[in-house]
Formats: sequence, C-alpha cells, structure tokens
Amino acid sequence: MKSNHKILCPVDFSDCSLNAIEFAARIGELYQSQLTLVHVVNSEDYFKLFPGETDSKKQEQFIKTKLENLKVAVVEESIPKGLATCDTLIIQGRIVDTVCGIAEDGNYDLIVIGTDGVNGNRSGKMGSRASQIVDNSEKDVLVIPRASYFKEMEKIAYAQDYLEEDKIAIQKVGDVANFFKSTLDVVHFERKINERNRFLNSEMQEELKPFSRNLELNFKLFPIEDSLVESIQDYCENEKVGILFTLSFPQTVWDRLFDRSLSKKLAFSLSTPLWVIKSF
Repeated sequence: MKSNHKILCPVDFSDCSLNAIEFAARIGELYQSQLTLVHVVNSEDYFKLFPGETDSKKQEQFIKTKLENLKVAVVEESIPKGLATCDTLIIQGRIVDTVCGIAEDGNYDLIVIGTDGVNGNRSGKMGSRASQIVDNSEKDVLVIPRASYFKEMEKIAYAQDYLEEDKIAIQKVGDVANFFKSTLDVVHFERKINERNRFLNSEMQEELKPFSRNLELNFKLFPIEDSLVESIQDYCENEKVGILFTLSFPQTVWDRLFDRSLSKKLAFSLSTPLWVIKSF
C-alpha cells in the first residue's frame, strides 16, 4: 500500500458533501491518508448559501468556521482509527477546474465527492459537477450519491470488462474489501449471456485469482434487461452493494455507463457509491 496516501474531499456544506466527508474519512483510515477538506469559493454558491447577504467578510468567516468544525469532528473520530492527518483549504476559482488542479498539483490519490447539493447542476453526464470532475480528473474519484450514507459494507463489487488492467484494479478493490470485511463480487454486465460469455468469464476467474489478495471472489454474469443503468442499479440494490468499482478506460463499463443518452436517468436514480479507478 502506498505511503503518503492523499485524499481530497470538496465540501459545499450540503448533506451530500457531508456524507462524502464520512466516506473520505473511513477510506482514509484504511490507507492512513492525509485528508484535505476543500471549499472552492464561487460567487454563485455564495448567493445560494447567503441570500440577500452582502458582507463578504462575514461570509468568509462563516465558511472558515464551518470548515474548521468539520475538521475537528473528523480528527476526533478518525485519527485514532488510522487517518494520518486532516487539514482544510479555502480557495477561489471554478469548482471543477480547481478541484482537478489541486488533485493533480498536490499529487492526491483519490477525490471523494457528493453528486448533489449547493453545487448541483443537472446538465452534462451525471447531472452534477461531480461527473465533470470524473471526466477531467487524472486521479481516482469516489462519487457519493445524495441518498447514500456510510454504513457497514457487507458487499463490494467490481464491474469488470475482461481487460488486462482488471488484474491490477482488483488488488486495489481487494484492499478496500478486506478493510471493511466485505465480500467481493466481480460482475460483468452483458446484453446476451451465452456460452461465449460464460467461457470468457471462466477464463477471467482463473486469471484474476492470483491478484485477489487472498480474498474469495464471487464471479457473476448479470443480464442487461432494459438499459445498462437500470440493470446496474437493480444489481446494486438487490445485492446491497456498498461500493461499486469500475475502470475508466476506453470501451469499458464506465464508457457505456455514462453515455450521454443514459445520463439524465442515472443522475436521479443512482444510489450506490461509485469508485472510478483512473490510475494505479
């Protein structure tokens, strides 16, 4: 496991960003991470947070105090459990560009972000700035849906697409599953399940086992009924998946999942945290 692991968590004080902080802190306990809570100052968001307020210094002090209070809560809860540090950052700029820039320049390993709230904007792929960060970031992104709250994870799933990179990705997924004492499903979504699919799935089972961190893998083929989004959602809900992992490489599940024609329904229906692996 990498030393000096770093997590960046954008905060806009909405319920969904507070949920994201809890996920970030718990993942940070696993990786003994340095966690940064960042608030990007944006005039549009200030008008929503402070309707009718004109005193910018008062606004800034309010933000600083709230962010510091969140830091104190994280330190008290997660430092004793393994989180290395927690600090805060307030910076002015465009939210998507600024968050991606900080993650890249600061050599962060993971961005944890909620999908809705003050920053909600239902245009574009997932219907929020979170999806734009996924598009633009070179770092892993863990997207926390607005209705998702941290709880014990009995099951974690990895959506595989028969790629060589799956062998590396499954090691990262296995670390998380082991930490949370979760079972791990390796699932492939297919419109038509036939003998060829079953053969490929069987071949991949043998290839992935040596990379599984001694964790038992449950390989599954899941049919796409109406749409890929609905099928993934049905699978996650029926199997009570805590986090769904996928790769962000061309022609993978990620690309089909976030096709623009599917994005609007996904923005409203996705209720399972999604970890997009973008680097190893």
